[in-house]
Amino acid sequence: MAAETSQTLDRGLRLLDLLADAPAGRSVAELAAALEVGRTVVYRLVVTLEAHGLVRRDAEGRVRLGLGALRLAARVVPLLREAALPSLRRLAEEVGATAHLTVADGADALAVAVVEPSWTDYHVAYRVGSRHPIARGAAGRALLRGRTGEAGFVQSSGELQPGAVGVAAPVLGLPNVEASVGVVALGSLDTERAGRLVERAAAEVAAALR
Repeated sequence: MAAETSQTLDRGLRLLDLLADAPAGRSVAELAAALEVGRTVVYRLVVTLEAHGLVRRDAEGRVRLGLGALRLAARVVPLLREAALPSLRRLAEEVGATAHLTVADGADALAVAVVEPSWTDYHVAYRVGSRHPIARGAAGRALLRGRTGEAGFVQSSGELQPGAVGVAAPVLGLPNVEASVGVVALGSLDTERAGRLVERAAAEVAAALR
């Protein structure tokens, strides 16, 4: 027997998803059509979510995400970082390269967690908060691969830093989470072995967040 669900909560969450994909907001009529419910139902949902700061209505009556949604979103990154750190530490030590967790932030790839290996003579310095165009580098291209649901790792060489080699894989199976796990090293890197370990780490991160 399927688990019981709350129809009202389901509609409210779907409404938030619709607004997340509409930077200019949506009208009540548009939301009602998308949710296949009457305008009265949408009004009730909007008033309730507005009371919690999750949505707001502009001067034209269009509904947009509110600051409360931004506060909730800001708490996601620490959760991702906490879930990823154990796997990143093991990955960095096994590969002997700087390991990182990267998320999509608009048109950019943003590093939210970084672990450097403890035993190497030198390694790539890669700081939390570093960003680059999502279409460049292994981490970014792994994010794009994740959007299609395609498994496997990608690699890059010298795209973001001369002499740097990167390998990354998408974190799959988590709705509304666009993330990748990767390593970056200077000089040579056994990309096949690193790729297998990166894929394993990405799967571990996904499992930790389920």
